[in-house]
Formats: sequence, C-alpha cells, structure tokens
Amino acid sequence: MSEREFIPVRIAVLTVSDSRGWEDDKSGNVLDARIKDAGHIVADRKILHDERAEIAEQLRTWCANPDIDVVISTGGTGLTGRDVTVEAHRDVYEKEIDAFGTVFTIISMEKIGTSAVQSRATGGVSNGTYLFALPGSPGACKDAWDGILVKQLDYRHMPCNFVEIFPRLSETQRRK
Repeated sequence: MSEREFIPVRIAVLTVSDSRGWEDDKSGNVLDARIKDAGHIVADRKILHDERAEIAEQLRTWCANPDIDVVISTGGTGLTGRDVTVEAHRDVYEKEIDAFGTVFTIISMEKIGTSAVQSRATGGVSNGTYLFALPGSPGACKDAWDGILVKQLDYRHMPCNFVEIFPRLSETQRRK
C-alpha cells in the first residue's frame, strides 16, 4: 500500500434472480458485507428478476445518480435462456473492461477448474460509473471482490486502480 489516504467509494448492489428474495439473498449479503468491511458505502441495493430491459433501466438509473460510483450486480451471468444480465450490462456500457472477465476466469479456475468457462462475468463503464456483473454464487462474489475489486476500488492500491481515474471517466462529455 502507498501513503495515499483511503477514499470510500459509493457502491450499488443489484441481485438478479427469479427466485431470491431479501431473506435468502446470500450473494447480495456477501457483497454488502465485503463492501462495508473494506470501508466503502453501500449506496443502494435492489433485487430484480431476470428481465433484460428492467436490469438495463436500473443500471442506467444508478449511472445517472451522482451519489453512486460503482454498480455491482450478481446473478444472471450463466448460459441459460433466462441469464440476461450480461446483455443488459452491455446495453448500458460505453466501454467494456475486457480484462475484468479474463482475470475473473483466472481466479475462478484456481477454485473450480474448467467449470469457470461457464461464467460470463463482465465489467464496463457508463456515464462515469463502473459496472460489474458477477455470477450469482456467494463463492463467485467472494472471488471477484477479494481477488479484483477490493484492490481496484482502493485508491491506495499501486501501481494503478479504478478510483484514481474516476475524474477522467467522463472526459468526452466535458469536451462537448
């Protein structure tokens, strides 16, 4: 860690599931706890069904909210017909963070072997907000947070991190 001061990030958590509710949202609870334990703020939290348009609309709403810096969704990243979270994210992205899915797959391979190939975890940027779509299992959420996001959302992490480029994510909008 560097001598930089920690900067708390405001994060919204979205659970995508046709069967989960607040009482059994294990993955959302994992993310909520890890976000808070890292010193960040859970700015909002919702549960939605696997409906592409509804997911995309919620992502856009959070991206338009200046009090939200990051959106993390869990669920709907698999291969079945109802898994549409990745498509909803891509409907919203201005830029995709291609290496996020790659790094997540590498981390997953260490835990679940070739089953990691079934994940479509993704990351991107829209309207100055980072968006990440994680699988719906608590283990996958732990892996993504502990292996990638806890570091990349910490301003003290060197040599670089997502937080230090927040001010530059919307450069093209300022030029217009």
